[in-house]
Amino acid sequence: MNRSLFLIIFAAYSLIVSSQNKVNIIPQPVDITLGCCKYSLGSHFKLRGNIDKNKKQFFEQYIKAELALRDIKKEKGDIRVIDINIDANNTLLTQRDSYVINNTDGKKITVICNTIEAAFYAIQTLLQMVDNEANIQNCTVTDYPRFQYRGIMIDCSRHFWSKELILKQIDAMARYKLNYLHLHLTDAGGWRFESKTYPELTQKGSFRTESDWNNWWVSGTDRQYADVSAEDYINNRAYYEQPDSRPYGGYYTQDELKEIVDYAAKRYITIIPEIEMPGHSEEVIAALPYLACEDNTQNSGAFCIGNEQTFAFLETILTEVMGIFPSEYIHIGGDETSREHWEKCKKCRQRMADEHLATTAELQSYLTERIERFLNNHGRKLLGWDEILEGKLAPNATVMSWRGTSGGLKAAEDNHHVIMSPGGYCYLDAYQDAPYCQPRAFGGYTPLNRTYSYEPIPTEIKSTDKEQYINGLQGNLWTEMIDTPQHLEYMLWPRALAIAEIGWSQRHDNYPDFHQRAVKIVNDMHQMGYNAFPLDKEIGERQDAFIKIDHEGIGKPVTYLAPYAEVYAASGDGSLTDGLSGKWSYGDGRWQGFITKGGFDVIIDMLQPTDIRDISINFMQFSGPEIFAPQSIDIKASLDGTNFDDLYYRSYDVSRDCDYFIRNETWVGKISARYIKIKASSGKYGGWIFTDEVFINTKEEQPANN
Repeated sequence: MNRSLFLIIFAAYSLIVSSQNKVNIIPQPVDITLGCCKYSLGSHFKLRGNIDKNKKQFFEQYIKAELALRDIKKEKGDIRVIDINIDANNTLLTQRDSYVINNTDGKKITVICNTIEAAFYAIQTLLQMVDNEANIQNCTVTDYPRFQYRGIMIDCSRHFWSKELILKQIDAMARYKLNYLHLHLTDAGGWRFESKTYPELTQKGSFRTESDWNNWWVSGTDRQYADVSAEDYINNRAYYEQPDSRPYGGYYTQDELKEIVDYAAKRYITIIPEIEMPGHSEEVIAALPYLACEDNTQNSGAFCIGNEQTFAFLETILTEVMGIFPSEYIHIGGDETSREHWEKCKKCRQRMADEHLATTAELQSYLTERIERFLNNHGRKLLGWDEILEGKLAPNATVMSWRGTSGGLKAAEDNHHVIMSPGGYCYLDAYQDAPYCQPRAFGGYTPLNRTYSYEPIPTEIKSTDKEQYINGLQGNLWTEMIDTPQHLEYMLWPRALAIAEIGWSQRHDNYPDFHQRAVKIVNDMHQMGYNAFPLDKEIGERQDAFIKIDHEGIGKPVTYLAPYAEVYAASGDGSLTDGLSGKWSYGDGRWQGFITKGGFDVIIDMLQPTDIRDISINFMQFSGPEIFAPQSIDIKASLDGTNFDDLYYRSYDVSRDCDYFIRNETWVGKISARYIKIKASSGKYGGWIFTDEVFINTKEEQPANN
């Protein structure tokens, strides 16, 4: 046979075999070998093996319910038995939660595993392999998780979610082998945990004046209830007591939380409760004002650490929490605490003197360490956001690293366990597609491929003994901008699928393959009643960012009459004349941010008199993170740098209602000038001004106005 013809035939055959051996499983197993035959799984199968009778019955019912949810109904099938055996001493199953599936004879599926959890994970793999005709391809699967911790956090404080919605998300988490659900139960938005000892917390702190977070928390405008004064609304962000029918909110009874915990445990998911301290506690202070520092006129939302009543309260609440949640970890928050009131508080200063604490950061560490001792004495472990590293880290604490990866790296190097959750990859409240066509989000742009690209093991500690301290990762869904169940599911899925695969699979370096599997899974989720983001309709990144725009301003020096913020410096002084447009996210390293009273005020030197025919500049509005398009834009030109001619002026009424857009301002005309001065001023809300480039005499098509 001709060699070229042979290669063509071989390539075609390989492609056919590859497509036949393709199965849409998330997370991807360690190894899967597919045969050429398919067998049907009918509803009359029996589950056998050495597992407990009650577990066996639950697994049978679970499998049938999952197939029914996908509308897969078949009375009779080839496979009559699923045989599950747990063998903790099997030398072939060396990793925790390992399992092997063998489905080769058409009558029986055999599962060998070393834990009961592994048996449940094997069932998830099998269920994903069942097609819409109730067929399953014969196969051999070997699998085990990469990380022990694979988590999702749902913020129940900023918006209250029903028990039923939480249970629905637990079902989805179980399908994709996520095993920790972190519930953010307390924060300024509302106290969601029923306390028998302090009923005031739910009576006075679980209902607020309205749902909309911007109106209630940020602006204080457009008040819904006339009997709330503007001063109270802005300064106190009013809560309402029950049983007033007007407010928004709610809380979980202890019985409801026990039901959630039990439901999750049957699906091998641990519920981790979070009780915020010492900050983010405005709702507690509203209900129990004696727990704040004496001068709390600005409502700092922080407990008074010098007050012994604070510790009596916290220990009582945590005792109640531990009575509901059997989890090893209790999350105490610890983030974003304002420490100004502690510096002025007599009791806090006295505490610092008595305990020989030099800074208020050490004062917060005092609280953290004291609470850790209390938890440890009750057989529990403390988990907190990476701010608990400041001052002095409690000796046995586990750190949840959200401000990038440096906190997690530092904790691991100091032999503390870490759960990685950096905002740039794992915060699911950011936009996941072109923001102009998406529902409201909090900030940033984190599409599925961005989340999937995250590697939890920092390069600095790979192949060292510190790698063992990275327990896993977590995706966080903060809900300031999410106020419906449909919106919650839209933001959570499919990015939570990426978290699942990163946490479980040994490799996650083939995004096109993952994307293909995720599209299929998302379509399945739609059929099961989940409002997942329609991945097959994704628009993607801003196209202007992939094209360097050629214009005569490139490389020309820029004088900043108002400085840019160092944290959003982009590439520095040359950012506005490098020919590069920004992406959808203001934090992409191309958008330059300004927060001073001077707003945006620059002069570009063309180095010599130049015939100017067009000047163009983009501004971003992103109201969630307080980025607003300018109220006014003024463009002037000069030959000598002293006397400027007016070219262009526009003014706008800045509105919070416009959540996201990129607005282009363009002057077109003809003038000879060397210096171009552009000033943009903030409106009534202040906030940030962001711009990415000043285009002068553009030689190619100007950026699109999105």
